[in-house]
Amino acid sequence: MTTSQRTPFVVRLLYLWLRALVVEDFNSPLSACRQGVLKQAQTADSLWDAYAGLLSNQAMILAMNSSFVDPLLQYETQLKIVELSFKMAFAIPSLDKVKEIGKNEDDQEDLENLYQAILNIFEDTLLILVAKDLYKLQILKEMAVWMREDNLYMQERAMVIISRVLSFASREAKKYTSVDVPCLGALAAELSLLCCHADPSITQQASLGMYHLLCIAKYQNADIAKNKSTKYKSRSHCFLPSPSDIEFLPKILQRDKSKIVQSVGQTLLPRLLTDFVWSLLMRLSAPDKTTASEAATIVKLTLEYYAQKVTMVSKIVDVIYKQLCGNVSPILKQVMLRVITLLTRTSPKKVIFQLMDYPVPADNTLILMWQAAGSESSVAPLVLKTILLILKEKPEATEERRAGRIYFSLDTTNMMSMAASQALCTLLTIHSYKKAVAQFFPQLLMALIFQLFYTSNLRLMTEDRTIYARDALRTLLNCSGLQQVDIALERENCWNQFSQPLFHHHGVYLVAKTLSDYNFPQFPDTLHYLYQLSVKGPRRSEDKVITIIFLTELLNNFFKDPLPEEFLALLRNWVNDSDPAISKLSLQKIASMAPVINEIENVCSLLISILDAFLSQDKTVVIRALMTLRTLLDKLDKVTYSSLCTRIACSYCPLMNHSNGGIRSMAIRHFGELLRDMSQYTGMLNDVVFRGLVPLILFLEDTEARVVKACKYTLEICTSEFKCSTSYLLKDEHYSFEQVVLNICNNLLISHQKYITDLISDTLGFLRSSRTYLRRGSVILIGYLAKLGGHLLHRDEIEVMLEAIGRALWDEDPVIREFAEITNKIFTEIAHSLTSSNIKRSFRRLFNSIYIKKLKPLYNYDLPKDLTGSPMEIKKPRMKRKPL
Repeated sequence: MTTSQRTPFVVRLLYLWLRALVVEDFNSPLSACRQGVLKQAQTADSLWDAYAGLLSNQAMILAMNSSFVDPLLQYETQLKIVELSFKMAFAIPSLDKVKEIGKNEDDQEDLENLYQAILNIFEDTLLILVAKDLYKLQILKEMAVWMREDNLYMQERAMVIISRVLSFASREAKKYTSVDVPCLGALAAELSLLCCHADPSITQQASLGMYHLLCIAKYQNADIAKNKSTKYKSRSHCFLPSPSDIEFLPKILQRDKSKIVQSVGQTLLPRLLTDFVWSLLMRLSAPDKTTASEAATIVKLTLEYYAQKVTMVSKIVDVIYKQLCGNVSPILKQVMLRVITLLTRTSPKKVIFQLMDYPVPADNTLILMWQAAGSESSVAPLVLKTILLILKEKPEATEERRAGRIYFSLDTTNMMSMAASQALCTLLTIHSYKKAVAQFFPQLLMALIFQLFYTSNLRLMTEDRTIYARDALRTLLNCSGLQQVDIALERENCWNQFSQPLFHHHGVYLVAKTLSDYNFPQFPDTLHYLYQLSVKGPRRSEDKVITIIFLTELLNNFFKDPLPEEFLALLRNWVNDSDPAISKLSLQKIASMAPVINEIENVCSLLISILDAFLSQDKTVVIRALMTLRTLLDKLDKVTYSSLCTRIACSYCPLMNHSNGGIRSMAIRHFGELLRDMSQYTGMLNDVVFRGLVPLILFLEDTEARVVKACKYTLEICTSEFKCSTSYLLKDEHYSFEQVVLNICNNLLISHQKYITDLISDTLGFLRSSRTYLRRGSVILIGYLAKLGGHLLHRDEIEVMLEAIGRALWDEDPVIREFAEITNKIFTEIAHSLTSSNIKRSFRRLFNSIYIKKLKPLYNYDLPKDLTGSPMEIKKPRMKRKPL
C-alpha cells in the first residue's frame, strides 16, 4: 500500500473510531448494544495505537540507522525498539475480530487494510535494518524467542515475516562475494524446532525460512565454505542439493529431522554449527517437554553426522554435566550421555580433559559421563593416551599453619591426576577397552605406580583417604588377566602398605617381583617401555628411582647374566647419576654380576664408571662404589685386572684422606688388597705405592680403630714390597708410631732414595689439616725424611719447607710446637750446609749415598696403648727428651 492509498483509509478509520466513542451515557448501565460499541471502540483504539506506535518506532529506528552511534549500542537500542514494535504488532486482535467492527464491506476492507499496514510497517522496519547490515538478522532469532514466551502472539504471521525477511536477505547476500552473518547457527536452531511444529502453517513458513537461511549460509565466507564442503562431504550421508533440486528443498525440511540436520550440518561452517548445537542444548531444559525432546533428537542426529565440525566441546560437556546434575527425565539423560559419546568420538582429548576438571571424588553423574565416554571403543587408544598425559602430573600439597604446626593437604586446584586415576577404575572395566588396555599396559602400569608414590608422600587431611591410583592399578591387573598377581600382592599386604611413604620403594620391588614370579605375558612390552623410559629419562628423579627398581628386578628374573649391552650402558650412566639413590641401585645391580664379570665385553668401561663414582659428594655412594668394585675385582681375570690396576690404585689414594672414617678405612684396606692381588706386577705399581705411603703412615694415628687397623694391614703389604719388615712394630703390644716411621725411613734411604723428595712434598700437605694427629704425625715424618734425605734437597725446596714448619711453630697444640722446633732445627742445619762450596756439597752428597747411617729416634714420641675410637679419650703422648 502506497502513501497516497493509505491517507483516505486512515481518515475513514478515524471516523469509525470517533463514531464508536459517541455514546449517550457511560455511567448508566450498558445495554448490549452499548457493550458492543465499546468493544468495537477498544479494538479500533488498539489498532490505532499499534499503527501510531509502529510509525513512531520506525522513525526512531531509521533516524538511528543514519547516525554515527557506536554499532553495538545502536544494535542494542534498535533491538529494544523492535521488541516493543513486535509486541504492538502481534498483540492486536485477530483479523476476524477486527472485521467485526465494520458495519459494511467498505468498513471491513478499511480495517483489513489497516491490519495489514500494521504488519507491513513492522516488516518494512526489519527489511530496512537487514538491508543496511545482514548482521541484524540476529533480530529474527530474538523474534523466535519472543514468540516462545507468549502463545497469544500471532505465531503464523510472525513466521511469515521471518520467512520474508530471510528471503530478502538471501537475495541481498548474492550481491556480495562473501558475507558474515554470525547469528545463522542460533537462528537455524530456532527454525529447526519450528520446522517440527504441530501447526502445519508454522511448519511451512519455518521450512521456507530455513531454506533461505541455508542459501545465505552458502555465501557465508564463500571460499571457506567451499573447502569445508569438500572436506566433510565424504563423512555425511547427504549433501546440499544441486541448483535443480532447490525448488523443492523447503518441502523436505518439513518435519524431517534427518534432512534438516543433514542440510544444516553440511552447509553451516564449524563455528555456526557449534552455535546451532549450543542453542539446542540450551533448550533441553525447557519446561515444554515436547520442545526439549525435539531439541534432543536434533542434537543427537547432528552429532551423529557432524560432530567433527563442532567446536567449544569443553563448554558443551560442562553444560551437560550441570544439566545432568539437575532433575532431568530418563530419556533426556540418555540423550545427553549419547552426546558425550558422540563428542568423544571426534574430540576425545577435549572431552577427557573437561571430565577430569571436576572435583575428586567423582559423583555419580560424572561416573555416568565417564562410562558414556568409554562406550566409544574406536577412540579408546586416544582416551587412554590423554589420561596417560594427565597422569604424568603430580598432585600438589598446600601448606597450612595452625596453632604453630604445619599441615599439608591436597591442592584442590591440581587434582586432575587423581581424577584420572579414579576414571581408570571405571574405564578399564569396560569390555570395549580390553584391546586398548593391552596396548598401553606398560604405560598405565608405570604411570599408576608413579602416582602411588606421589600420593603416598602427601598427608591427606580429608576424611576420604581412598588411594585411587592403587585401586586403578589393581583394576589394571585384574582386567589384564593378572588376577593371581593381585591376589599374591594382597596376601603380602602390599596394597595396604602402599600408602606409607617408607614402604613405597619396597612395594615397587614387590610388584615387579610378583609379576616376574607369575611370568606375566606383558613382559616384552613392559621391558621395552622401561628401556625407552630410561633412555629418554623420566621427568623427575623419583620417577627414575622407581623405573630403575622395576627394571632391575625384571632383569634379575628374566635375563641370565651377562646383561645385553643396551642395559649395561644404562647401568654405566646411572652409576654417576646426580641422584644418590639411582647411583646406589645401579652399583648394587652391577655387583650382582660379579660371577660373570669376565663375560662382559665392555668390562673396562664398566669398571671406570665405578671409579668415577668415587668422586661423588654422597658418602653412601662412595661406600657402595668401593664395595662393588672390590666384589668385581675378586672375580676379574688377571689380564684385565693388571691393565687397570694402576688407575684403580690411584683412585684409592684420594679416599685415604676422606672425611668419613668408613670410607678412609675401606679405601686403605682395598688399596692393600689390590697390592696383594697384583704382587706379580709390583714394578708398575711402585709409583702408586709411594704415593699412598704418606697417608698410610699418618693415619696410623687415626682416632678410629677401624682406620688404624686398615692402615696396619695395608702398610705391612706395602713395606714388604721394598724389603722392609714392619710387622713386628705394627703389632699392638709393640706398636710405636715413631719407631714405625723410623724403620720405614731407614729402609727408604737404602733402596728408594729417589722417592724421598716426593714423600716430603706429600707430607707437607697434611701440615694444614684440621686434625691434630695428622699435623703431629706429619711434623715427625718430615723430620725423619729430611734428616735422611736432606742432601737430596735443593735450596728453594728447603725454603718452602722451612716456611711450612715455621707455621707449625705457632700451632695450638703444644706437642706439635715442640716437635716443630726439632724439625725446624733439622732443616736449618740442612740449609746451613748448603752455604758451603759446591765441591763440599757434591762430596757430602756422594758420601751420604755411599755411606748410609741409620738414624736413632729424634722425638721420643710414644702413643699410649689404650687407643680408642674417641678423640676425647686419647691422652697426651709421653715424651722422653734426649739430646740430638
